[in-house]
Amino acid sequence: MAGGIGSRFWPASTSRKPKQFLDILGVGKSLIRMTFERCLNLVPVENVLIVTNENYRALVKEHLPELPDANILGEPSMNNTAPCIAWTALHLNAKSSKATFAVLPSDHVILKEEAYIKKLAQAFGFAEQNKALVTLGISPTRPDTGYGYIESSNANDSEEILKVSSFKEKPDLKTAQHYVDSGNYYWNAGMFIWSVESILDSFQTNAPDILKVLNAKPEQYGTVNEKFYINEVYPNTENISVDYAILERASNVFTIPSDIGWSDLGTWNSLHAFVDKDQNLCAVIGEQTFLQETQNTIVRSDSEKVVVIKGLNNFIVVDEPDALLIYPKTDEQEIKQLVKSILK
Repeated sequence: MAGGIGSRFWPASTSRKPKQFLDILGVGKSLIRMTFERCLNLVPVENVLIVTNENYRALVKEHLPELPDANILGEPSMNNTAPCIAWTALHLNAKSSKATFAVLPSDHVILKEEAYIKKLAQAFGFAEQNKALVTLGISPTRPDTGYGYIESSNANDSEEILKVSSFKEKPDLKTAQHYVDSGNYYWNAGMFIWSVESILDSFQTNAPDILKVLNAKPEQYGTVNEKFYINEVYPNTENISVDYAILERASNVFTIPSDIGWSDLGTWNSLHAFVDKDQNLCAVIGEQTFLQETQNTIVRSDSEKVVVIKGLNNFIVVDEPDALLIYPKTDEQEIKQLVKSILK
C-alpha cells in the first residue's frame, strides 16, 4: 500500500512526494524501494502489486522501474485501507481464487529482515491452510502511546500463532504500560496475510457495502475494462480503515508475535527514536549540519548550505527547499493539523 500522504512528516513529505518515496533515513534508498526489495525474498517481481493513488503512478515507476505497469493499481480517490484491500482481493480473485497475499505498508522500516521473512513465510503457510486473517504483532519494547495494540488470548510465546481477542486504540501511558506488563499485547504493525477467499468472505460478513459497490460487475475484473470500472465505482466506497471495517469485527483473526526490528516511522519523534544519536541525544540527517549546546533534537537537511544550530532542546528542525520547520517535539501532534491550515 503506497497511497498515503504522510502529512506528519511535513515538510519533507508532501502531497506531491509523500514519505514512502523519500530517503527518509539518508541511506540512499526510498522507503518504498526498501519494502519492495524485502518482498523479493518471498515472491518474484511479477507477484508484487503496488496499490497507490493514481497521481503517484509515475513516482512508483521511478522508484521501482522493474515493476510491470500492470502491477500498479491506481486508486482514483483516497478512501483509506479497506476499499484498497477489497479491490486488491477482487483483482487477485480474477487471476486465482486460491491466491494468498500479504498486505504491507510501503513506508515502514524492518531491521531484522531474515526474521521478517521467516515470520511472513509462517503466516503464508497458516493462511493457506486455515480460514484465518493473520497479522504480524510486534513485541513491544516500551509503553508507546503512538501505536494501536493487539490483545491475544494466549500467553506470550514467540513460536506460536495466537488467537486475537481484541484490537485496542492508541492508549494513554498508564494503559500502555499495563499492556506491556501483561505480556499478551502486541503493537499493531498494519501487516496482514490472508487468502483471497478468507478476506472476501470477511468483507461480505463485516463490510458488505464495500463489496456491493466494488463487485456490482464482477466480470470487469481481470479485463482491460477493470481500470475504467474502478474509476467509476471506487470513489463511492466508504472511507474506512481495514482495522475498523474488518479486523475489529471478525472472529477469525490471529497474530504471530514478531521481533523484526520494526518501526512505522509515523512521526518525526518516531524517526528520532529509531536512528542513531550522539551523546546529547541529537540525530542529524544530512552532512552540512553542526550543533552546539543542543540536546534531544532531530535535524534533517538535504541542503548543500551549512546549517548551524545552537541552544535548542527537544526540537524538530527540517530544512526543505520550499519550507523550514522548527517545532517543539512535545507539540509534534499539531503538525498534521498545521499543514491542513496553512496549505489550504
